[in-house]
Amino acid sequence: MAVQVQLARIIISEITDNQVIYLKELDGPRQFPILIGFFEAKTIDRRVTGGERPVRPLTHDLLLTILEQLGSSIERIVICDLKESTYFAQLEIRHPGGLLKIDSRPSDAIAIAYSHTPTIPIFVDNEVMEKASQ
Repeated sequence: MAVQVQLARIIISEITDNQVIYLKELDGPRQFPILIGFFEAKTIDRRVTGGERPVRPLTHDLLLTILEQLGSSIERIVICDLKESTYFAQLEIRHPGGLLKIDSRPSDAIAIAYSHTPTIPIFVDNEVMEKASQ
């Protein structure tokens, strides 16, 4: 089982390589941080705050356009595992032949989620939520 989360906070520092995002469950108090790269943090922040969109599509935009042209869409993002402080995610893609689950870094998956209008729902496996929020 998975719980739906939302982006609660983005911390961007131009003096360190690691940026931090906090995900919080929609219907509860649990939240946890994920370290991500500067590019992904800036992409997510730009989309959340309504900042200026780039003139040319970024990789996340390109992926969404390709899927749309192929008659497919991302139904949801699932952060599905946590091993040795590393999170793992999957894009659940609905296409004419069924459902595909594609491995992804959580930072890329979240950037994709916020690049789409409306935002693609983000879920966290309940076991991952338990481990991460302690």
